[in-house]
Amino acid sequence: MDVKRYFAPTTREALRALKAELGAEAIVLSNRAVADGVEILALPPGAIDTLHAAPRPRPACDETRRPAGTAGNYDDRDFHVTLSSLAADTIPRHLAAHAPRAASPAAPRPENVRPFSPPRLDAARRAEAGNGEQVVEKMADRVAEKVVARSADGERLRALQQTNARLMEEISGIRGVIERELSGFGWNETRRNAPARAEVLGQLLASGFSAAVARELSKAVSADASAENALELLAGALGQRLKLRANGDEVIDAGGVFALVGPTGVGKTTTVAKLAARFVTRHDAGQLALITTDGYRIGAQEQLRIYGRILGVPVFAVRDATELRQTLLDLRGKRMVLVDTMGMSQRDRAVAAQAAMLTGAGEVRRLLLLNATCRGDTLDDVVKAFGGPETVGCILTKEDEAASLAPAIDVAVRRKLDICYITNGQRVPEDLHLPRRGWLLQRALRPQMDGSPWRLGGDDAGAMLAAQGA
Repeated sequence: MDVKRYFAPTTREALRALKAELGAEAIVLSNRAVADGVEILALPPGAIDTLHAAPRPRPACDETRRPAGTAGNYDDRDFHVTLSSLAADTIPRHLAAHAPRAASPAAPRPENVRPFSPPRLDAARRAEAGNGEQVVEKMADRVAEKVVARSADGERLRALQQTNARLMEEISGIRGVIERELSGFGWNETRRNAPARAEVLGQLLASGFSAAVARELSKAVSADASAENALELLAGALGQRLKLRANGDEVIDAGGVFALVGPTGVGKTTTVAKLAARFVTRHDAGQLALITTDGYRIGAQEQLRIYGRILGVPVFAVRDATELRQTLLDLRGKRMVLVDTMGMSQRDRAVAAQAAMLTGAGEVRRLLLLNATCRGDTLDDVVKAFGGPETVGCILTKEDEAASLAPAIDVAVRRKLDICYITNGQRVPEDLHLPRRGWLLQRALRPQMDGSPWRLGGDDAGAMLAAQGA
């Protein structure tokens, strides 16, 4: 038998060399690790067939090799070398059943050969593939174990988060109860020790001021102040916090590009016409231009064009930031440009797009219009939505429809907004006025009439403070 020996650093390389020389049907006799690599002994594919066809030789033997008790009667033909004697325990059954009983003397038995089942190369490949599948399965099992462990950790984390959320809700509820109790104690203490302060505090709350501003303003009233003195101290404290644009510091005198912004129905188009008319009465109409971005409301552009024709002022309609920027470049020689923007709810997502359009058009300052008939929290939402660093002040509209200016003034004080103008009707330009401090204070601090359901009495102010404080 022509036994081939292959040596390589790895089994894969040795098998590759074996296949290249003997083919895929070669018979592997042994595979063992040796120094610096792996040694494989193999036979060519036709070695088994050769053994089938070879005659049975009678190997030479002497008396010393005969089994005991067989001297003189030992038949040399009964002693022969078979392939099974080389690897009787390792040859597969289907090969052992057909294996020849004699071996050719030309194929000496290799020494130091470790018995090994002679699978074919394709079987070895299948074994390697099987090992690879086992490795992949083990890796998949480990990954699955980690995923399950992480899922369990995620479930525990979610349960912990839910527990923390419930705990925070309970803590918030306890905190609210404590704050309400403390507010009630504080109100009762104020009524006993400083009755005039408690009176003006209740009046501020009834007028529409927020609890924060009411508490801050009431601190100006001393504990021993009389009722008349308390109102004077209160008006002085509120007057110091008001920021007003007086005569000589008007927007129309300063000039520039101003965009009027605010929610739907606040009166932007009419206020633009009032400002334009006020400008024309003081300056030349040729130094003014009007721009409208309202392409949604029916008749909005036509309404502004009518005002423009009456005043002799050009009106331009733009649709996007590019047109607005180009139009402003064309009008850079004008002393003042007023931009009428499209009205929308303060919760509309298009508010952000409108703000981006004005910001991208260049140096466009904003005048924020506040409806004096709205609640303070509604006006707060309007300032948050339409305001920004480019806002230079606000205009209080529909003053003639408001029962009190306290909510609007409260927002202007807290947001530190300059009150530039006040409108109280639809006439152009008669119903546009500069703010007067005394008149605003009188409109904001006007007490509720006797018998009014909005007038606070007894512990009503304490209850409101407790609720708003909580």
